[in-house]
Amino acid sequence: MKIGLRFFLIAGLIIQLPQLTNAQTISTNQFLSKVGITDSINSGVLNESREIYIQLPVIYNPGKNQKYPVVYILDGEMFLPTVSDVQNYYSGGFTPEMVLIGIANNKNRIRDLTTSTITTRYGMPFNEENGEAENFHQFIEKELIPYIEENYAVSNFRTLIGHSYGGLFTIYSLLKHPHLFANYLAIDPSLDWDGQKLLNESQKILSSQKYEGKSLFMSLSGQLHMQDSKITIDNVMQDTTDYTLFSRSNITFSNIVRQHTKNGLFFDWKFYPNDLHGTVPYPSIRDGLIALFNWYQMENTDKFNSFDTPKEELFSIIKYREKKLKDHFGYPEPPYPEKLLNMLGYMNMEIQQAEKAKMYFEHAIEYYPESANAFDSMADYYEAKGDYPNAIKYVTKAFELSGNDSYKNRIEGLKEKNY
Repeated sequence: MKIGLRFFLIAGLIIQLPQLTNAQTISTNQFLSKVGITDSINSGVLNESREIYIQLPVIYNPGKNQKYPVVYILDGEMFLPTVSDVQNYYSGGFTPEMVLIGIANNKNRIRDLTTSTITTRYGMPFNEENGEAENFHQFIEKELIPYIEENYAVSNFRTLIGHSYGGLFTIYSLLKHPHLFANYLAIDPSLDWDGQKLLNESQKILSSQKYEGKSLFMSLSGQLHMQDSKITIDNVMQDTTDYTLFSRSNITFSNIVRQHTKNGLFFDWKFYPNDLHGTVPYPSIRDGLIALFNWYQMENTDKFNSFDTPKEELFSIIKYREKKLKDHFGYPEPPYPEKLLNMLGYMNMEIQQAEKAKMYFEHAIEYYPESANAFDSMADYYEAKGDYPNAIKYVTKAFELSGNDSYKNRIEGLKEKNY
């Protein structure tokens, strides 16, 4: 497919591709669109039906042989829209396109997300059902994840996001079941639960467990003390009252993680002095996803923009990124979106750098072998060179893949030129 393209900045294009697609989708929905579709799963572990909410990438096509990383979001009825909003802006350049799974926790939340059983809390009776995080984790591992993997095109590269008690559960999963997720985003986690029981267990676990390939982002809100504004991040650890136990637990855990860097865990921690417990999820989700996928961000974009970069250097950059993504995901993943490779190919055709253009089109075919458009673009390259037999060959492949009559008509036109 020919694209008139005189100039573009690759870094901007990387971000704009998903936004432009989203804009086209939104316009057909009269400006307002609902985030996520509702699904449910009957759980034998929980002995109940649990609602889940699914948000698919705009480019999601179950007919294609492509699987996406997946994010599991606790309190999904609240936070799926936030994660989706962040993805709308940052996917493609900062984070991969991902399937988002919101897990409803509006019922039995304390029961499912707390990690041990208590009967009193801060000296007061605590009568709500609690302490069944292990059971809830079994539901996620044995029932929810298999259901999602059977019904949606997701890979086994998983991220878990939780806030407050959900953050406590996220840390619990990292410590007790580290095999299940690659990324953990714990927002203002309630590590004060049960007299810091999980926190106290973490020292031994983090010193002996291996976390190669695992990443954790944690955040702390500025709500350090409910009644004393003189308590700051600089002096909160000197306070010994129950009012600061929540924040002190968070800081203590972050210090323990930093003491055990040899276990291979990537760790980032951020304090949000101007946010409360209820507002900190939004900036945490944005910063957390960017930090957890820091390795995904594209490098050397200036080289693609420079007309002077040798083809061999560009080839090396592409192959380096291909290997980097495979090392992190654990499976092959196209290093660049098809549209980006396509546009780079046409840009180089327009500036008379034919061999670079051919390289980009070849990579588009290599990484997207089911794309009729990738083969059609290669046909444009050969037609521009006057090589009609090869142009016919690639358009024929495009027609075989798509059955689109426009390709059939183009074949006839190329045959006429070839006489």
